[in-house]
Amino acid sequence: MTSAELTALLVLCTATSFTPGPNTTLSTALAANLGLKRSLRFVLAVPVGWGLLFCLCTAGVGTLVLAVPALRLGVQGLGVAYLLWLAFKLFRASSLMQAEARPLEVTFWQGVMLQFLNIKAWMLALTVVAGWLAGREDITNRFTMVLPLMMLFALSSNLTYALVGTLLRQWLADPEHGGRRLRWFNRSMAGVLVLTAAWMSTF
Repeated sequence: MTSAELTALLVLCTATSFTPGPNTTLSTALAANLGLKRSLRFVLAVPVGWGLLFCLCTAGVGTLVLAVPALRLGVQGLGVAYLLWLAFKLFRASSLMQAEARPLEVTFWQGVMLQFLNIKAWMLALTVVAGWLAGREDITNRFTMVLPLMMLFALSSNLTYALVGTLLRQWLADPEHGGRRLRWFNRSMAGVLVLTAAWMSTF
């Protein structure tokens, strides 16, 4: 891989990983409501799920998903429905006690499966496969370089957002404000998830 190709890939990784999306929004919200430790399951699930999805796209499955309307609509519909369900749970959590009792947390495997329901993730994986792997003689070497790099960016971005959520946790839970800060924070995050779901439905 040339230096120009690597630079372009790094720019793509930075732009797609650190801009707000369903994963980073959930990482922030989970850490703010449940603490860093309990949010790490989801933070770790994102690179694992995306790595598996990237492997499938490299093997050609991603092209099939986007080429068959029924499969594409199925992935899209389930992803939108799941994000709306998570937004509903987040919207209702107005205190840390409520967030822990409902529960709000997303398990590791739910986090992994969310990557497969994200049509944006499929398209990103196919973009990387088409731009950096397909038709190249050194495809194996490229794959072993690109896969861990993409997973590292997925981990770094979600961990960064989770740390931000952790830093906000005590401020949001200030009892003097009767939980208003956390309530409006959760409703804002729920709104971001709803907008993300609406945006995903346009693909």
